[in-house]
Amino acid sequence: MTDLAAELGLALPEARDMVRVGAALVVIFLTVVAGWLAGRWGGPLLADFWVRRIGARAEEITPRMSVLLRYLVIWLTVSLALRLSDWTPLAAFLLGLVAAAAAALFVLNLLRGLHSSRAISGVIALFLFVAILAGAVGGLAGIERALDSVAFTIGSRRLSLLNLVQLLVVLFAIYAVVRLTIKLVSQSIRSAGGLDPTQQLLAQKLAAIAIIAIAFFVAIDLAGIDLTALAVFSGALGLAIGFGLQKTFGNLIAGIILLMDRSIKPGDVIAVGESFGSVSKIGVRAVSIVTRDGKEYLIPNEILMTEEVVNWSYSTRDVRISIPVGIAYDCDVALAQTLMIEAATAAKRVLETPAPVVWMTAFGESSIDHEIRVWIRDPEAGIGSVRSEILNKLWALFKEHRIHVPYPQRDIRLKEWPADSAVSPAAPPARRGRGRSD
Repeated sequence: MTDLAAELGLALPEARDMVRVGAALVVIFLTVVAGWLAGRWGGPLLADFWVRRIGARAEEITPRMSVLLRYLVIWLTVSLALRLSDWTPLAAFLLGLVAAAAAALFVLNLLRGLHSSRAISGVIALFLFVAILAGAVGGLAGIERALDSVAFTIGSRRLSLLNLVQLLVVLFAIYAVVRLTIKLVSQSIRSAGGLDPTQQLLAQKLAAIAIIAIAFFVAIDLAGIDLTALAVFSGALGLAIGFGLQKTFGNLIAGIILLMDRSIKPGDVIAVGESFGSVSKIGVRAVSIVTRDGKEYLIPNEILMTEEVVNWSYSTRDVRISIPVGIAYDCDVALAQTLMIEAATAAKRVLETPAPVVWMTAFGESSIDHEIRVWIRDPEAGIGSVRSEILNKLWALFKEHRIHVPYPQRDIRLKEWPADSAVSPAAPPARRGRGRSD
């Protein structure tokens, strides 16, 4: 076999190399088994902790947690094995290949779980795969030298392709950490006792701003940018706020004030101009209002601070609805009022306390005018359905008890006839419409 290999120009691996390769395969097998067991048993436990702290749905998060834990255990264990022994090139390549694949799959699933785009997640995972595999076989130094050789100078600072790659990796890593931290902090605030929904939302907004600010300065420091250069940047930022970003900054402050004084809260039913609906979200720039027909209006925070806003649920969610009803003059008024109360009481959303009432409001031209006044506790569901339900029930009751809703009546009087009219002056005046003539 040795002679045949020599004739073909092939170098057979030595016995020591084969032992190392066998040991590497054993390590890979044991690591894969350990990763599978960790995902099988530790994944559900980690998912349960995540559900309690973050509030995600367990049926969606459990499979992803199992996959992430499996690849993380394989990545860390194989990487540790690479550092603990002096492997031959072939064994190191096998271990590095497994570690790189596990790391790439871990990062890919993590970024997809954070709703990053497929393209960005794939590029980061591919870069990590190449870097770990090159580092395992001792080729990372060559890659670093090649990337560092492509450089350009801006002022007194030298920027290379290696610096740009490192900066992109740091930015993506900080982005993932910031999103994860904001989710953890938000869920911790939501689960904290003693805070109403508005205070919780305000705390979440302030915590998110603080986390983003800290991440910004950390990224600046890791990128090697001199913080003294921010003095010029802060001056430019001040001019930008004073001119171009005045409205944006004003909306930000207005949103924080709205959350602090709790005049408008998520879930409130408000009317601003012609927009009427339920507040679904108070954002940095605008408040989202969802109407009953499914339309969503984004109203800038400054408008809510400076214009008149009708909040139907500011101090209480109880709202009174008035429904006008007219009956004919020759009807039994007491019976009609009783039927109005019966129709209002039969409506599902009408409250028993305060009880529905009926008021006679006027003697109209054609009818005796009444108002049915009822109370509801869910204005976000709209008031049209309550009106319709009461009026439909009342119509059936009126027909059953012969209570009439009158048609409009008008009397027309002609004081004198034109001289050339063909009608005799002695003839009685013509009547039009319903009613009587004087």
